[in-house]
Amino acid sequence: MNFKLSGIPDRNVRPRVSGITMVMDKGLSINEVRNFMSVAEPHVDIIKLGFGTAFVTPNLREKIDVYKSYDIPIYFGGTLFEAFLVRNQFEDYIALCKDYGIDYMEVSDGSVDIPHAEKCGYIEKLTKYGTVLSEVGSKDAAHIIPPYKWIELMRAELSAGATYVIAEAREAGNVGIYRGSGEVREGLVQEILTQIPGEKIVWEAPQKAQQLYFLELLGCNANLGNIAPSEVIAMEAMRVGLRGDSFHLFLDQLKK
Repeated sequence: MNFKLSGIPDRNVRPRVSGITMVMDKGLSINEVRNFMSVAEPHVDIIKLGFGTAFVTPNLREKIDVYKSYDIPIYFGGTLFEAFLVRNQFEDYIALCKDYGIDYMEVSDGSVDIPHAEKCGYIEKLTKYGTVLSEVGSKDAAHIIPPYKWIELMRAELSAGATYVIAEAREAGNVGIYRGSGEVREGLVQEILTQIPGEKIVWEAPQKAQQLYFLELLGCNANLGNIAPSEVIAMEAMRVGLRGDSFHLFLDQLKK
């Protein structure tokens, strides 16, 4: 931090295992990546190259190398994993990750129906090649998963070897753990947390109100994902109570 300010909550520092910020890169240029990293690097833990953008991104290898120069893990969006899988190209997906030096992988089934035992099998196989994040929840707003099922799926995927489970919300934050309006399905979230440790869940939270909800619920070291590059600094300020929305969250520390 640039100067001393009392009553600021204890923020975990990189390399973090909790309090992580996963950023979604939907098509930054190489120069934009350099500019972004020059200001946001201490506050970024993982970069996701959103959905299937890696397939159409020019100079992909150079872009990945820029992120790697800052020791930031990168992974391809789960939609790309599903695109390989539906074409019976799972081994090609592994080869792709090896070729680009990608050792974080997302296993999802938001667009393709995969029997859950089979999904867990893919998680288990990919743990031989790196760190696996598995996404739970459908991208179909009409497909409502009951809380007990979220818990069952998350528990099984963690047991299969996933380091984190990602609570689905899409890039817009309007499905999965949210209603179509973007409002948090609070009962669902709180029931999940009775059975699954919060530090093992990355909550996709692209909207400011969603980010604030999890900071109020879990504190400054909540794991948050699908954050836009342009919002990282603003969200980090919100994490430590230095944005109007979160200003009063941590002031009680001043009284201790």
